[in-house]
Amino acid sequence: MTLDIKKAIKKPGSLRKALGIKKGKTIPAKMLNAAAKKKGKIGQKARFAKTLKGFKKSWRKKYQVEKKEKD
Repeated sequence: MTLDIKKAIKKPGSLRKALGIKKGKTIPAKMLNAAAKKKGKIGQKARFAKTLKGFKKSWRKKYQVEKKEKD
């Protein structure tokens, strides 16, 4: 089984927008955990974001899924 993350992320930034976070800012872990407990699409996207966050940096670099850095 191969992972095609680019196809899995259909609407980049939609979780951030739904949570009211400004573009370019990171989603705080506390807010991400709270969103992951919700039902529906927001909860689904938050749980997927937590999964991607747990991947190794080498994997993120290979598939160009980058973690945003704080300024």
